[in-house]
Amino acid sequence: MNKTKRITTIAMLSSIAYIFTLIGHFLPIYFNDFLRYDPKDAIIAISGFTLGPLSALIISVAVSVLEAITISTTGIIGCLMNILSSATFACVSAFIYKRIKSINGALAGLILSSLLTVGAMLLWNYLVTPAYMKVPREAVEAMLVPVFLPFNFIKCCLNSALTMLLYKPCVNAMRRVGLVPRGEGGVKYSIKPWVIVCSVAVIALMIVLFICLKS
Repeated sequence: MNKTKRITTIAMLSSIAYIFTLIGHFLPIYFNDFLRYDPKDAIIAISGFTLGPLSALIISVAVSVLEAITISTTGIIGCLMNILSSATFACVSAFIYKRIKSINGALAGLILSSLLTVGAMLLWNYLVTPAYMKVPREAVEAMLVPVFLPFNFIKCCLNSALTMLLYKPCVNAMRRVGLVPRGEGGVKYSIKPWVIVCSVAVIALMIVLFICLKS
């Protein structure tokens, strides 16, 4: 893929990811004002699978900054936390998939990136959230397991399932318009019925878990 086409593809995927961010603001999946489910990470992960980890990092930064200056109310701290979360999830999964270009590589990348993202966000919330919320660190520490852990777990599971569902259709669409040449993008499998069933089951399970935690 030449440089111009890569830049065009990154810009298009950034726009789609931002649209998903806008959609996320209308979804009733949130724990409080700054812990709101955002489906943009699925598109960023797809970008990483298609273009590599560096492109995923660029899109993570671009969309998070654009969100911060348009619709977000969490300021620079929220922007940085968004970048950390999206980049960890998308770049780790893309890094693994770049080396194991198969459905097993995609699953392994998403599982490992989800675990690392959950762990990283627990650490960063412990370090940063006291200053953001202007509360003692002990108060945030008490929120780690009942609030931050389940929120990030649900978010990563939902985005992993969406990535598996949307990856193949997205890459096929980009190939049809010439943004991704045939043979590029790392697509080594066709979406299979069990992928659809498992992804939908994960989404349904996470929604039920969220309802149970909120009730």
